[in-house]
Amino acid sequence: MSEQADEENPVKISEIAFVCYAVSGLKKARPFYEETLGLTATKTYLGPDSDVGMVEYDLGGSTFAIGCGAPMFKPGGNNVAVALEVADFPAAVKHLRDRNVKITLEPMENPNCFMVLIEDPDGNPLMIHHRK
Repeated sequence: MSEQADEENPVKISEIAFVCYAVSGLKKARPFYEETLGLTATKTYLGPDSDVGMVEYDLGGSTFAIGCGAPMFKPGGNNVAVALEVADFPAAVKHLRDRNVKITLEPMENPNCFMVLIEDPDGNPLMIHHRK
């Protein structure tokens, strides 16, 4: 991709700012992301009842977020998934199974990686991934 915007397309995209999944409520979603997946919240933007708003998790050079409250931002879409890199793929899969996390694509090995597709409590897909 060109670093310069051109006359045909003045939009210059340099990086992914963050990926955000819609959830039905932060009180339901945060335990899954923070306890089951072990993410640490780095920023929170909470509404008056702390069940709406957005929570950000910085991961390496990128940010993953969960949020709710905007009427057009609905959970459970199946047309996008973020891939979260893990250091120990077998241990991660065991941890998820032990917590009865819904697996929608069983663990598989590809030439360059291992992956498993899971769902959060709202049906949002997540890929747990390990590069070889």
